[in-house]
Amino acid sequence: METDALDPVIHAPARLRIVATLAALPDTDTLSFTRLQDMLDLTPGNLITHLRKLEDAGYLTSETTGNGRASRTQVALTHQGRAALHNYADTLRHLLDGLPTTLAPVASPAQKP
Repeated sequence: METDALDPVIHAPARLRIVATLAALPDTDTLSFTRLQDMLDLTPGNLITHLRKLEDAGYLTSETTGNGRASRTQVALTHQGRAALHNYADTLRHLLDGLPTTLAPVASPAQKP
C-alpha cells in the first residue's frame, strides 16, 4: 500500500465527516439532506457542493422526491463509498503506524507561556 494514497475526495474534512456519518448507518439506510446538514452544521450550499463531489466519485447516491418546498432528498453511501472509506482509514493507520513513538508532544499556542 502506498503511504501517499490518501483519497483526495474523502480527505477534505467536510467530505470525511459526511462519509463517516453515512458509514455509521446500516448498509441500506439513508439520511435526509436536512438531517445530515443539521448533524454536520454545514450550510445548504456547502453540503450540496460536497455531496455532488462525492456522488461524482460514486461514493454516495441521492434521491429527491417531490418538487419545490415539498421536495425531500435522501442520501446514502454506496458500496464503493464504504470501500473507499475503509481504504482511507487503512492508509491513515499505516501512515500513523510509521510515526516514531518517541515524538514529543507539541504545545498548542494556548499552552505556551
